[in-house]
Amino acid sequence: MSGTPEEPAKVFAGSVYECVRCGTKTSQEELNNLPEVKCICGYRVFRKVRPSVVKQIKAV
Repeated sequence: MSGTPEEPAKVFAGSVYECVRCGTKTSQEELNNLPEVKCICGYRVFRKVRPSVVKQIKAV
């Protein structure tokens, strides 16, 4: 054991979430700074915005 403190688990920096009711997009960092997970419209349900690039996998 080297005695150095372990780094905390990192959150994915590129995560973007969208409010289901009003469609406002926010990042993970902004949600972490708030005292509770809530949109500016007051709704608490978010969905993760997926990238527009589609992965294509070769069939076996």
